[in-house]
Amino acid sequence: MLKGLGQIGDMAKMMKQAQKMQAEMAGVQARMGEIMVTGESGAGMVKAEANAKGELKSLSIDPTLFNPEDREVVEDLILAAVKDAQAKAAEAAQAEMAKVTEGMGLPADMKLPF
Repeated sequence: MLKGLGQIGDMAKMMKQAQKMQAEMAGVQARMGEIMVTGESGAGMVKAEANAKGELKSLSIDPTLFNPEDREVVEDLILAAVKDAQAKAAEAAQAEMAKVTEGMGLPADMKLPF
């Protein structure tokens, strides 16, 4: 008669783990805005800073690049720096999410949030 109660206990344990994971995810999401990364191009002549949410926060351009004939090159360097910052932001975000799943038996390469 009490045979099925073991499964209820397992379900309660899973629910508790899910709630814990949800709370940790909320914390990670909050920290994403504080984690800053810097992307560079042109040997550091153009730098773009972004947070782990991928939001561009600042852009720095070496003044020696401001030659009118080099406008296209500067634009390409800016684009490259922004892309580098966004890629690093994505890596930082994934590393933070991996911390949440660590020890929960979830696959290491699982992308979160789903």
